[in-house]
Amino acid sequence: MARDINQRLQQLRIRRDGSRGTAMDSATLGSIFRSAPPIELWESRGTGDQPNTRYALGSMQAVSDTYTRVSKDTADRVANQLKERLAKDGIDAEFKLQGSVPLDVHIKGVSDVDLLTLSNELFSYHPNGIKALRGDYTNPARRNSLGVLIELRSRVEVRLEEAFPAAKVDKAGAKAVKISGGSLARDVDVVPAHWSDTVQYQATGRASDRGTKILDKRAMTTIENQPFRHIELIGARCDLSGGGLRKAIRLCKNVKADSDRKVTLPSFDIASVMYHADLDALRHGRYYELSILAETQRHLDVLACSHAMAQTLYVPDGSRLIFDTAEKLQGLNELSRDMDELLSAVHAEHAPSYLSNQLMSEKRQTISALAA
Repeated sequence: MARDINQRLQQLRIRRDGSRGTAMDSATLGSIFRSAPPIELWESRGTGDQPNTRYALGSMQAVSDTYTRVSKDTADRVANQLKERLAKDGIDAEFKLQGSVPLDVHIKGVSDVDLLTLSNELFSYHPNGIKALRGDYTNPARRNSLGVLIELRSRVEVRLEEAFPAAKVDKAGAKAVKISGGSLARDVDVVPAHWSDTVQYQATGRASDRGTKILDKRAMTTIENQPFRHIELIGARCDLSGGGLRKAIRLCKNVKADSDRKVTLPSFDIASVMYHADLDALRHGRYYELSILAETQRHLDVLACSHAMAQTLYVPDGSRLIFDTAEKLQGLNELSRDMDELLSAVHAEHAPSYLSNQLMSEKRQTISALAA
């Protein structure tokens, strides 16, 4: 974490200001963002000598509705252009948002938007599902997943350049084609994919249970995901926590963004880690918001001190272990250290007479009951 708190606060403000970090002209930016408040509520919380408290509280807050709307509108613009142009190539496609924006755990006004671009030429299915066992899938596709997705990726790259000639189209990504700049207020990651009927989806027919297959261009293989199941599960658990889970995830992501350490833990896995935090402790954040910081620090500390325990945790949909590489465990350690430092700094602002070597558990207990 950047040690200077004023620097961290400035970085937080810049991230949350969606009018920055974009190549759009000032007139267009002004028309989009004129309704955004110049000063956010979190900036007036705490006293003048409590900048770490303001940083912690600000890091938990959702990006404003204005900036989120712009993110979604930008994705819609890209989707509408692609749908029309891909149709000329004989590709029937549909589009869905995945990732942090629909989950409402994005931390930046200029966050990338993940746009699934789904070819309807085929879908795959799990042979152990009820529909497959019943013989409902009777019309085999003429081509396989890899062939369809390679062609889709190729056409997406060409059509994006045609539709947005002033923008930059980055084709180097393994799973997404990134388009940025020009008239676009947000970077958009376009992810070629097709549907996959999971075992759960075959039984329930629920949209959130349906999976996708995406292309890994570098490995020339396909990867199966359940992005909508992930969104549903995190959202439901957040509701049980009174909104505390999303705040804890945003807090971790902001601390990672400002860290001087190398926090090698992806955003998806950060959300998955906090999914396993104590619900009652997070729920306490409805009344004492700093208790979310206390629980986040406690949870990360427990896992960092016991990698054996951390390695038993699964992502919310149960499809894989969270900590499936040594690099992720190292990222957990670094994020935990950063959170220790933030909690100690916040504690010092509210209880300066306490000894600096006070136990972390005692610091957590103190700030869990603070109104700020």
